[in-house]
Amino acid sequence: MPRLAVVCGGSRGIGKAVSRLLAERGCRLVVVSRRGDAARAAVAELHGAEHQAFSCDVSRVEEVQETFETIQRTCGNISYLVNAAGVNRDALLLRTKPEDMVSLLHTNLLGCMLTCRAALRSMLHTQGAAVVNIGSVVGLKGNSGQTVYSSTKAGLEGFTRSLAKEVASRNIRVNLLAPGFIHTDMTAGLREEDRARSIPLARFGTSEEVARAVLFLLESSYVTGQVLVVDGGLQLVM
Repeated sequence: MPRLAVVCGGSRGIGKAVSRLLAERGCRLVVVSRRGDAARAAVAELHGAEHQAFSCDVSRVEEVQETFETIQRTCGNISYLVNAAGVNRDALLLRTKPEDMVSLLHTNLLGCMLTCRAALRSMLHTQGAAVVNIGSVVGLKGNSGQTVYSSTKAGLEGFTRSLAKEVASRNIRVNLLAPGFIHTDMTAGLREEDRARSIPLARFGTSEEVARAVLFLLESSYVTGQVLVVDGGLQLVM
């Protein structure tokens, strides 16, 4: 039976590229997105069959629990979990609305905690189970105008390392991937030619390049509790 991979935020950007690559590698995919139509459209583009789409707001406790119970009941035990769901609202702290702070924290950090918690019981029954959480290089280095976003991504590092320690005895691995500037909807408004001057490789990365790094972490059986930075060398000059 092919491995079952659940990709939260799998309908666009990095999550969509991860879903596509895992499907090409023979995994059965469950694409989870806040919008059901987006999840179904992403599944329709995947290689192979037996893929499923689910609508779920990862920031809502009951919704996450119900979704993952349904996944386990209808699709089987989970081998891989990739947490790529995330939102961003850049602003100086003094100009950030409290409701935006809550939204960022609930989706980017709490959402990841909730999906991991909901998936773990299923993952205990599979060999070589692995989790990859998608953070950001600004969670490691910080960035002006991204105080709240950076905080949510920095929180993922502590969460990932702690969870890796908790579940290592059950042979479940947990790692964090920290991308830099990647061509996604989140960076669509940025001028690449301006930003690329500060990147040693002198360009933005692609979602496919990040997906290959996610695959490495999922398949590397002796790597856990680590942060893999995929940023073209950006952190070297930040």
